[in-house]
Formats: sequence, structure tokens, C-alpha cells
Amino acid sequence: MEKCWLHSVEPGGKIIVVHTSNNRLSGLKKTLREKMKKILIATSALVAVAVAGQAQASEKIKLSVGGYMEQWAGIASQDDSASNINAFQSDTEVYFTGSTTLDNGIEVGAVIQLEGETSGDQIDEQYLYINGSFGQARMGEGDGAAAAMGITAPAVGPVGVNDGDLSNWVQIDAMPDTVWDAGDDPKVTYYTPIMGGFRAGVSYTDSSDAKNDGPGNDTGQNTTGGMPVVSLGVEYNGDFDGFSLGLSAVGEHQGGGEWFSVGTNLGFGNFTVGGSYGVKAKDYGVNDNVADKADDTTGFDIGVAYKMDAASVSLSYANGDIVNDAAGNGSDIDTVDLGLAYALGAGVDWKTSIFWFNADGKGNISDNDGYGAVTGIKLSF
Repeated sequence: MEKCWLHSVEPGGKIIVVHTSNNRLSGLKKTLREKMKKILIATSALVAVAVAGQAQASEKIKLSVGGYMEQWAGIASQDDSASNINAFQSDTEVYFTGSTTLDNGIEVGAVIQLEGETSGDQIDEQYLYINGSFGQARMGEGDGAAAAMGITAPAVGPVGVNDGDLSNWVQIDAMPDTVWDAGDDPKVTYYTPIMGGFRAGVSYTDSSDAKNDGPGNDTGQNTTGGMPVVSLGVEYNGDFDGFSLGLSAVGEHQGGGEWFSVGTNLGFGNFTVGGSYGVKAKDYGVNDNVADKADDTTGFDIGVAYKMDAASVSLSYANGDIVNDAAGNGSDIDTVDLGLAYALGAGVDWKTSIFWFNADGKGNISDNDGYGAVTGIKLSF
């Protein structure tokens, strides 16, 4: 009598090896078919339940409205040769946000930021994001990883010193800066999960000239004529017994060069002290067909803030050694800001800045110096 070996797999993954003869083979085959049929039916039922559960658990995204409105009044004294600027300034944005959580726990959402005033870039940012245990992925128009993760000196007033709003009140060539973001062009971004207080991020922009201007426009999303941008960042945030610490190291590559920045904030009690330093290479943002700038641009800031109940006060200083082009035009600017903030109620803040600046022009850029004060209300909704 001929002997056969028959292998079968139980639902739990256990392998059964049967040593049998031909006259028992047909019975074992029937038993095996029945077991496999049960497994298939059970598996199909689980898939059907899972799909039905997803359809019920995740709902269509509903957008919520948020944003802010800032209304400011200010006065300034500067050189007679400098142009006067409107004593009243405002800034308003409306945010539309919404998300849904899939049955597998992954969150999918959208952010749309609309400028509240007529603007050449009416939609400030718009992107889709996906959150999960893997971290966060974004696609759309928004800040790159470097800009989002960079840390600068604390400042609570409406003017500020690092990439602030001083140019809204006096005539200057440029503000001190340590985090030179390439802009809100369409990009993909990924942030890792937070691990032991550390998080990393990376962004890629295919073209620094790409905007949704429609077909037929040279600067539309149908072109990659601009220079790709790679943005990187690493940050650390930790709370310890009696103090907190924030650290960042960020940078971007565009054209022939890079910029980089490091920053830190240290909190203890009601105080926060911090600062940052950055260097933008003379060939950053410059392609092979354009001459490099005459020198690198550098910037740094330092500041201290104190918070007590509803009131906050800060004192900040920044310097920028700015080079605009191959001819060396630019400025060396110092600025100081004393900031005050008071929470009048939920979403209602009164803020004031008293500022001083001194800008020494380079090349065809004029000198200017002066001081001023700005006060107003910020509404958050």
C-alpha cells in the first residue's frame, strides 16, 4: 500500500503533518477543505466588520473657524530724510481647520489661512496633514521644517527685534533675522515623533517660484523654474525640576549655498531667557547664472521675558549684518524692543512696544536711526 504525507495548517498557524495511506486521503482532503472554508468565512467576516466600522467611525471633515485680528497705533522719530509711515497698522487672518480620525487611529486634517486684508498672497498657508504614531506628514503651502522649529529670543511686544515689524513704523532696508525661511511655496514636510524630548523635521520644495497662479503663468505650479529648497531641523524641549529647556538647530539649502541657525530658551520660575545666532551664506539662493553676494549675512538676538499672572514684559536686542547683492549694498542694524502684554480677557490682549534702532547703510543704502512706541489690541478667535 502506497503511503502519502499530507500537510495542513490550523487557524492558529500550527502545521499538522499526517502520515496516511491512499484510502484515507480523500477523507482527510474533505476535512481540510472544511477547515479552510471556516477560516475563509471567519476572515471575510472580520474584514467586513472592519470596513463597516471604518465607515461609521470616521466622519466627513467639518471646518472650524479661528484666527486673529491686530489693530495698532504708533509714533516714531527718525532721520528727516527717511519716509514717514502710516501711524495706524493692522494684521488679520482667518483660519479654517478641520480633521477626522480614521478607524485605525490615523488623523487626517486640513489647514487654510486666509488673509483678512487685500493681499498679493491672499491665502497665506494651506496644507493637508496626517498624524499618527509615525509622526506627522504635510503637503501644501506652509512653513518649512527649519522655520517651524527655529527658536529665537523671547519677545512679547507687537514690534519685536528678530524678523519683526519694525519696518511697519520706520524706513529700514531689512530687519535682523536668524531664521531665513524660503517661503510658503508648495512642499512636502515630515516630522518625526517626539522621542525623549527630541524631534526632527525635513521639507522639500520642488521650486521656490511655484505658486498657484493658474495655467499660462511662468510662476504657476506648472513650472519648476525656481531653485529647489531642502529644509532641515532638530529640536529639543524638556521640562525639569524647576526649569524648562528648548534647543534648536535648523537650516536650509537653496541654489549654491545654505543658511543655518541655532537657538535656545531657558525657563525658570516666571523668567525666560534665550537667544539665537544664524549665518546665511553669500551663495544661498543664488544659481550658477548669478554672481554671489559680496559677503555672508549674519544675525543674532538675545532677550529676557517675565510673566506674572495676566501680565508679561520682555526686553530684547538684535543685530543684523545684512548683505543684499554682489555690490555689497545692505546695512548693519541694531534694534532694541521693550515689550509689554496684558490679557484683558479670553482672547483679548493689550500689547505695547517701545523701540530704538540704528541702521548704518552699506553702498547705496542710507543710514537711519530713531525710536518710537506702538500700542494696540490683539484678538484671538
